Amino acid sequence: MSDLFEDGPSGNSPEYTVSELSGAVKRVIEGEFGLVRVRGEIGRVSRPASGHMYFDLKDDRSVVAAISWKGQVSKMQVKPEEGMEVIATGRMTTFPGQSKYQLIVESVVPAGAGALMAMLEARRKALAAEGLFDAGRKRPLPYLPAVIGVVTSPSGAVIRDILHRLRDRFARHVLIWPVAVQGQACAPEVAAAIKGFNAIAPGGPIPRPDLIIVARGGGSLEDLWGFNEEIVVRAAAESQIPLISAVGHETDTTLIDHASDRRAPTPTAAAEIAVPVRMELIAALDGQTARLTRAVAQGLGRRGERLRDLGRALPRIETLTQGPAQRFDLWGGRLGGALTLATGAKRAGLDRIAAPMRPRLLLDMVARRRDRLEERHRALGQSHARRMERAAERLASQSERLQSSITNAFSKAGRDIAKDRTRLTSLEARLHAAPGLQLGALSKRLDALDRTRQTLGYGETLRRGYAVVRGEDGVVTSRADAAKAGALEVEFHDGRLPVGAAAKPVKAKPRPPKSGGKQGSLF
Repeated sequence: MSDLFEDGPSGNSPEYTVSELSGAVKRVIEGEFGLVRVRGEIGRVSRPASGHMYFDLKDDRSVVAAISWKGQVSKMQVKPEEGMEVIATGRMTTFPGQSKYQLIVESVVPAGAGALMAMLEARRKALAAEGLFDAGRKRPLPYLPAVIGVVTSPSGAVIRDILHRLRDRFARHVLIWPVAVQGQACAPEVAAAIKGFNAIAPGGPIPRPDLIIVARGGGSLEDLWGFNEEIVVRAAAESQIPLISAVGHETDTTLIDHASDRRAPTPTAAAEIAVPVRMELIAALDGQTARLTRAVAQGLGRRGERLRDLGRALPRIETLTQGPAQRFDLWGGRLGGALTLATGAKRAGLDRIAAPMRPRLLLDMVARRRDRLEERHRALGQSHARRMERAAERLASQSERLQSSITNAFSKAGRDIAKDRTRLTSLEARLHAAPGLQLGALSKRLDALDRTRQTLGYGETLRRGYAVVRGEDGVVTSRADAAKAGALEVEFHDGRLPVGAAAKPVKAKPRPPKSGGKQGSLF
């Protein structure tokens, strides 16, 4: 029975609020687990608009919630993707809002080269499914570009090899866009460079490239990883300018190679693909010029012989012109008589038409037309006057009806305003009275809560004759603990009293509270 009474409402176990309990758990977890490294498989990945990243770390038996803040996500060289095995480094903490613990991830690295290759293959299949690697999207390279844009590091040997090869084969105008070719800044800078070259307007102060070369020397899979990022692949696929990828050595393959219009095994080979050899073009042009000259001479000779052969088969000029000249003379002799006959026929027809057209007839016709016009004018004036009278009568009728409607509307508006004024006066009185009534009710409630606090408080319990016993390790709850303690301190309602060990005050060692345990003894 004593155990039942001690565990019941009258026991001495303190009551925690939810926030106090959550805070105690948070301090324990963060104190026990500092910086930790966790290996697992990436589960669900969520990227809200805030820029933070939420994902799960799991194995075959357990799942740990993980979160990376926006600033940490921007510094990650490898972005977590679902199904990827990684080693995450971060700190354990709790989220009181959902009663769960979680890992604040600061960095993520793949768990070995196998994971990188698996992630690379999965990304390649996903981008290929979108059609970014289709052969139909690839554009032909210009035969002799006037301007070439090169995206690479300005301090490496790659740009020197490209410029040297271009100068040897066919010197062209080269624009260099300096970028980082490895590390976290590689992918965004390369993508921005490709988009920047495409954004140059034709005919502007900076010439627009006819061809883009993205180049980098050889390296490990991690060194070349920036050219496998999705933003670089999409920028290469969306480029309106033909693009050659020359990343790594001949055995190195990155995703930009699939999205580019042409892949070069090395940066030097990219320069060779971009332009032909100038001397070879000159030699070929000389050969074509010689062949054209010979062909023109031979063609002119053959056509001259053909013309002479056709000229010998034609009749003499006198034979061709004798017949037409005779016919011309015959028709010239007949022309004078024909003109005289045609003029007489036309004059006779004109006389027949002019016979009825006398001036008196024209004046009579004009007078008749004038009389009809004046009669129509008078009829039109009378009709217009009648229409104006009818319109005036309709306007007067409508004005009377409108005046009546306005009078009725003003009368109704006056009644509505009086009614609204009465209602507004009532609401104003209620508004002035409401704060006082509400303040009185809140004051009564506050007094009741304060009386309840004093009745149920820890001090009222001590006033009824109970006391709290403390030892060096905290509150003493049993006789055995009291016997082992070197010194005790008893707290009454009016102060504390040291007991034993020369009656020195006890300095109890603080320790985190245990949920559900007994915190003191009242007697």
